[in-house]
Amino acid sequence: MSLTLLNGWVTQARYCLSPHFNHRPLNEVSLLVIHNISLPAGCFGLPYIDQLFQGKLDIQADDSFKELQGLEVSAHFLIRRDGELVQYVSCDDRAWHAGVSLFEGRSQCNDFAIGIELEGTDLEVYSEQQYTQLIELTKSLMCQYPKITPNRVTGHSDIAPGRKTDPGASFDWQRFKMAL
Repeated sequence: MSLTLLNGWVTQARYCLSPHFNHRPLNEVSLLVIHNISLPAGCFGLPYIDQLFQGKLDIQADDSFKELQGLEVSAHFLIRRDGELVQYVSCDDRAWHAGVSLFEGRSQCNDFAIGIELEGTDLEVYSEQQYTQLIELTKSLMCQYPKITPNRVTGHSDIAPGRKTDPGASFDWQRFKMAL
């Protein structure tokens, strides 16, 4: 299955628009960053990731959410455990996913990166559906944005070492890169 991009939006994705984005300063897309997320930690299939990226998270819903109060964060995409693809921000805009980051000597990776969140944790194996969707999405993004090459696909842990650990030891980089 090939995914179609139109004006930075994947037409096959479910859209869940985030207000947490702005325009790319140089209109450059040349990096893909793989993340993981679960809310609460280790819990899947709940509505809280969408709510977080929309700025609508009820911090009373779980004790661990209190630390997220006022957080303005987003990614371009989320791939849920069942393979559902959710898009929050146009790929042509800057989502707020990388934070303080550095890739090949260049800081502020949000300026030139697309962020993909996998619903998961550092230690739990990702699903077959997630790998299938991630591979198809990555191939489609590489076609649309040719500056993204296999060498310019990285983990959050690689651009923010010591601060971030995702996508974690459970992510099979060899499998993923071989499929590209």
